[in-house]
Amino acid sequence: MLTEMLKETKALFEGHFLLSSGKHSDGYVQCAKLLMYPDKAEKAVNLIVEKLKDIDFDIVVGPAMGGIIVSYELARQTGKPGIFVEREDGEMKLRRDFTIEKGQKVLIAEDVVTTGKSSYEAIKVVEDQGGEVVGIGCIVDRSQGDLKYPVYGGVKLNINTYEKENCPLCKKNIPVIKPGSRKIAHK
Repeated sequence: MLTEMLKETKALFEGHFLLSSGKHSDGYVQCAKLLMYPDKAEKAVNLIVEKLKDIDFDIVVGPAMGGIIVSYELARQTGKPGIFVEREDGEMKLRRDFTIEKGQKVLIAEDVVTTGKSSYEAIKVVEDQGGEVVGIGCIVDRSQGDLKYPVYGGVKLNINTYEKENCPLCKKNIPVIKPGSRKIAHK
């Protein structure tokens, strides 16, 4: 169902992409294309909520940009507060007078998780505040199961990811596109 919604909203792309991790990929998921429809966002996030039924958490934290809408909708559907961390001078921080209390159980919310780079940046902020991360909830799980925390994804997609030096698309001289919001050097 979720894969069909991603296709229907034209959120799935094929090509040569530079991910925020610095890795390259032959596919990209632009969840913002799905999240622009509140009814579809509700359905997509509900698939995550179903997987969280037995998970105890106090607050939802999403990294800006991709995690803001997801954290809001997860919070709305679970009745928990939802906040976000955002970059200031290139570093994720709590701003806007948001706080995480010592010992609070935190669910990280993302649109797409591949290497977990943004999630780990948010996790550092949470742990620095004394919070305890219980997992990562995301619409699309592209991870290879090697993250330190459990991932509760609406859908698992297997899209190829490559180190730049081993990227077959680079070897074919296919131009690379950098679609995400993170400011990184074009590699």
